[in-house]
Amino acid sequence: MRPLTDTTPKPLLQVHGKPLLQWHLEALARAGCTSALINTAWLGEQIEERFGAVFDTAGRAPIALSYSHEGRDFGGALETAGGIARALPRLCADPQAPADCIFWVAAGDVYAPDFVFDPAAVNAFAASGLLAHLWLVPNPAHHPQGDFGVSHPFAADAGAAPLALNLPTDSTQPRYTYSTIGLYRGALFAPPWCDMAPGNPGGVQAPLGPLLRAAMDAGLVSAALYTGRWTDVGTPERLQQLNSDPRQQP
Repeated sequence: MRPLTDTTPKPLLQVHGKPLLQWHLEALARAGCTSALINTAWLGEQIEERFGAVFDTAGRAPIALSYSHEGRDFGGALETAGGIARALPRLCADPQAPADCIFWVAAGDVYAPDFVFDPAAVNAFAASGLLAHLWLVPNPAHHPQGDFGVSHPFAADAGAAPLALNLPTDSTQPRYTYSTIGLYRGALFAPPWCDMAPGNPGGVQAPLGPLLRAAMDAGLVSAALYTGRWTDVGTPERLQQLNSDPRQQP
């Protein structure tokens, strides 16, 4: 995203008049969420300066905000799994039982204004006993190969949600792209799936993909299809196109 991110962290780039991250926070507020933790790295202090300790939107309960400043504490981003493991003790209502913790994860550089952080989805996931539930999207032009397959078609009358599949590279089965929005259980970030120390005190950098793929191989990750507006704001060109497209306006 350079040169745009030379002076501005990506979650603060403007999309239709608001910082990119604000779209997620507003959606969480509509869903009744009252607390959120924001992982930061590059220029992360600007994010805390912008949003502070409370996100307040008219007619909704305020969201208490806290921050895990990976850049300040470790000199750079810990990647997704490393950052979640670092934040996990603070995400859990009972810090003594992080394996039982359930929480949303959403990347701060994705625009998905139609996504609903549905409490009913949280309840269904909690009852499932699975380690993760991912929202997948049709493959965008910049990622035509997709990420994961599914065990059966997405359909309202198909019964249980499909399982997400870690397909072999030579598989011809359809793949979808991970939207970077999902529900997670804290147990995914503990043995046998993850070998980082609790709270990741050493600041280990670790991607999320290997953990998800191992859990998929064990049949412990489900999936849903999200067909609303969605953009991975990964280049200045995509940001410009997003802001100039009237169909993307709220």
